[in-house]
Amino acid sequence: MRAVFKHELSSCFSNMTAYVFGGFLLLFTGIYVMVYNLQNATVNFEYVLGSMSFVFLIIVPILTMRVLAEERRQKTDQLLYSLPLTMTQVVLGKYFALLAVFAAPMLIVCLYPLILSAYGNVNLAGSYSAIFGFFCLGAALIALGVYISSVTESQAVAAGLCFVVMLCNYFISDLSGFASSTAYASLASLAVVILLVCLVVYLMTKSGVFAFGLGAVLEAGLIGLYLWDSSRFEGLFPEIISQLSLFERFYAIVNGVLDLTAIVYYLSVSGVFLFFSVQSMEKRRWSE
Repeated sequence: MRAVFKHELSSCFSNMTAYVFGGFLLLFTGIYVMVYNLQNATVNFEYVLGSMSFVFLIIVPILTMRVLAEERRQKTDQLLYSLPLTMTQVVLGKYFALLAVFAAPMLIVCLYPLILSAYGNVNLAGSYSAIFGFFCLGAALIALGVYISSVTESQAVAAGLCFVVMLCNYFISDLSGFASSTAYASLASLAVVILLVCLVVYLMTKSGVFAFGLGAVLEAGLIGLYLWDSSRFEGLFPEIISQLSLFERFYAIVNGVLDLTAIVYYLSVSGVFLFFSVQSMEKRRWSE
């Protein structure tokens, strides 16, 4: 895994990927510090990170679009399959290399609260909690980008899909307000979600029996819960949608609350998408 880590890290810094990624992140940080902290004479650095979280929509596709898609396009993924490593080690090696690229500009960002504290009473605990949450948010989005890169051979397609998925997640809490809050609407929506999950399971396992059995059990359980107490379904689906937002959870940290559930959620999302990436690589490995 160490060899994969070093190779991927060297690859990021041998081309423009790491420099463009870090440049965009530091550029927006500098702009927002100038606007929020310098021009408005405020010392709340955490608000800078909260306002610039949208920058992930730009920089994460840039960082992750080539990590596995380029391997597949150039057929160099065959070399990965021949290494005495598991696909888990390969994916983790590449992922940790991307995290190292992300951590490099974040170390510079860590200096801002210290610099600002020389000119005002900066809440260092709140600022560094926000920086930690910002890093965890980025780690989860990078894991998502790695998975998307693993399912396509085109860097452009990987970048486009990553941008669209993150854009939907960015606005998902606002979109949840347009969903019907009636119990029946929540039941129908959740039933559709279960069907989509079963479709994904089928595509990953190619087992129709397992996917159908899983769907039947989940749908039966859902209907049973609805018949037992339909009042619990009132507003359930909009609430679930809003809770899926990675960005919305970060805003609670920006407001001074180090929400441990948000950190656990980010770690869980990272783990799930890295697992999906490994399964995608394993599927391609044994299909050739």
